[in-house]
Amino acid sequence: MNADEMNWLLQTIEEPETAKRLVQAQYELGRIPYQLVVDLAQQQGWTDYLRVRVWTAPPTSVEYATA
Repeated sequence: MNADEMNWLLQTIEEPETAKRLVQAQYELGRIPYQLVVDLAQQQGWTDYLRVRVWTAPPTSVEYATA
């Protein structure tokens, strides 16, 4: 998902908390990069949002070899 698609989706959402949850979910699912989260938060005026949320990188698949 790119920045234009996220901006369009955010325009269709009325509640700020719902918009924040959408952005967080898209990041956690690995669909948007962290920089886009930061950019969207700044554009939306979510100044307290990034300080409160401590996000980790989306989980990656790790395969273990069995010997």
